[in-house]
Amino acid sequence: MENKKIIHIDMDAFYASIEQRDHPEYRGKPLAVGRAEKRGVVAAASYEARRYGVRSAMSSMKAKQLCPDLIFVSSGMEHYKSVSHQIHEIFREYTDIIEPLALDEAFLDVTENKKGITLAVDVAREIKREIKEKLGLIASAGVSYNKFLAKIASDYRKPDGLYTIHPERAADFIAKLPIEAFWGIGKVTARKMHSLGIHTGADLRKCSAAFLARNFGKNGALYHDFAHGIDPRIVSPERIRKSVGCESTFDNDLTNYIAVIIELYHVAVELIHRLETSGFKGHTLTLKIKFHDFSQKTRSASVAYELKTLKEILPLAKKLLRELELTQFRIRLIGLSVSNPFEATSIEGPLQLRFDFD
Repeated sequence: MENKKIIHIDMDAFYASIEQRDHPEYRGKPLAVGRAEKRGVVAAASYEARRYGVRSAMSSMKAKQLCPDLIFVSSGMEHYKSVSHQIHEIFREYTDIIEPLALDEAFLDVTENKKGITLAVDVAREIKREIKEKLGLIASAGVSYNKFLAKIASDYRKPDGLYTIHPERAADFIAKLPIEAFWGIGKVTARKMHSLGIHTGADLRKCSAAFLARNFGKNGALYHDFAHGIDPRIVSPERIRKSVGCESTFDNDLTNYIAVIIELYHVAVELIHRLETSGFKGHTLTLKIKFHDFSQKTRSASVAYELKTLKEILPLAKKLLRELELTQFRIRLIGLSVSNPFEATSIEGPLQLRFDFD
C-alpha cells in the first residue's frame, strides 16, 4: 500500500460560527442560521444550540420548541462562500491537491507538501492554527493514510479536534466503530445491517464480499473495503457534476392540483436558468414532492435528448407528477433536477456534495 498522507478538514459549525465571529452579541448563545417562520428550516446550528438537540435540516418550529431562546439569523451564503475561499487559500500554502466536499469541508493530500513538513499531523496542526489566527474560526482535522479513515478521524474529537489513525492501529480502530459511524452508511442502511447482525466494524469485517454484494448491491464492495481499512480513492482536485437541481419550499401548503402546476412551472423555469449557468447537459429528469408531514415521493424519467428548455422539461415534469397519482394535496416542497450527463463536466471550487447511499 502506498504510504499516502491524507488530511480531512471540517470546519466546526461553519455558518453559525461565522455569524458568532462577526456579531459578538451572538457569542456563547444558541444560534441557528435559517428562517424562523413556520415553514423555515435550520441550515446550521451553533454548538450552544446543539446541546438542546437543534440540528441542521430540522424545522424551525421544532428547533424553537427544543430551545425557546434560540436566535435565528438569515443565511449569508455569498459571505460564507467568501470565507470558504479564504480557507482554501490557507490550504494552498501547503498543497494544491485539494478535494472540496462542501464549503466547510475538504480532503488534502499532503504526502509531498509545499513546506516539506514530515508528519501529516503537524501539517494539520499548522492549518488549524492559521485558520484560527487569520480567520477567527475553529476547524477539526483527521489524519490517516486514506480518505475513509481521515474523514472518520476528523469527526472523532469535535469540536476543535485533531486525531490521527495510524496504519498499524487502523484495524483495531475500525473494529470498535459503530456501523453508523462509517462514511456512506445512513439510517436506512444501518437499520438493514442491524437486522443482519452487523453492529460494529468487527461484525462487518466478518462478512464476505459476496454476502455484502447480495444485500447491498454495488455498495457492498465499498463496505467490505472500508471494514478492512481499504480506500483506493485518490484526493482529486476536480469534481464531476452529476446533476443540477432546484427546489421550492412554500409558505403555505399547496392544496390543489392547479396550484401545484403553477409552482411546478416556476421551479422548471429556475431549473432552466441553472442549467444555462452551469453548462450541464443531462437527459434524466427527477421530480421530488415533499408533503406537510415531511414524507416525500420521487419519480424519474430518461429521454434520448438533452433536457434544456421549458418545452422539453415542463411536459415531462407534468407526466412525472401524474405518475405519482397523488391522493393528498398538502404539499410543502417541489423539486426538479436534471442528471445523467452526456459529458462529464468539470466543476471548480467548493461544491455541496453528499455521500449517503440510502
